[in-house]
Amino acid sequence: MTGEPRILVVEDAEAIRVSVETALTSAGFTVRALADGAALEPELARFRPDLVILDVMLPGRDGFELLGVVRRRSAAGVVMLTARDGVEDRLRGFGEGADDYVGKPFALAELVARAGAVLRRTGRTRPAIEIGELVVDVEAGTVHYGGKPVDLTATEWKLLGYLATHRDRVVGKTQILTAVWGYEDYAANLVEVNVSTLRKKLEAHGPRLLHTVRGQGYILRGDAG
Repeated sequence: MTGEPRILVVEDAEAIRVSVETALTSAGFTVRALADGAALEPELARFRPDLVILDVMLPGRDGFELLGVVRRRSAAGVVMLTARDGVEDRLRGFGEGADDYVGKPFALAELVARAGAVLRRTGRTRPAIEIGELVVDVEAGTVHYGGKPVDLTATEWKLLGYLATHRDRVVGKTQILTAVWGYEDYAANLVEVNVSTLRKKLEAHGPRLLHTVRGQGYILRGDAG
């Protein structure tokens, strides 16, 4: 088990389940996914999630019933994920203990952001990531290099946060597009431009940490070589 926050996803639609699992994993979370709530109780005990993402329209027990199970057996935060986004459903979900409610269709980047927000509110966030003299607080969205704050746009710190959670690993442009923008079909130069700008801002405070690996992608590593 890693030290990253653990997220359990319960979603019966395979395409959505796989996409959500991939996006959350790419964002640095430890994720497990279930197609229904049949194994929810034992999974809560085994996996001990910090956050549960529950679809409402599930086969067998629906999300509202499973929300009650989570609340009785776990201190995890809960995000309800469903096409039923009417006021009555939202009020019921919040009234029964949900922390947030995301209606379908949704952008993966939004769901990842909302998951992080719930984890912050419940005190289950990741510690700041230190890479040499670079300190990245992914959840708070703050960056310090050499003890000085680095002024980044929302997209730049989200990009840096993703690279930081994958430190010392090469990540491709498609992976970055999915994690940061929630899509895979943007022009590749969108990543190139933002990486270039981010790199310049970091290098204004210290040696180069963000490197290009030709033909593969980018890597953020603690050495300056």
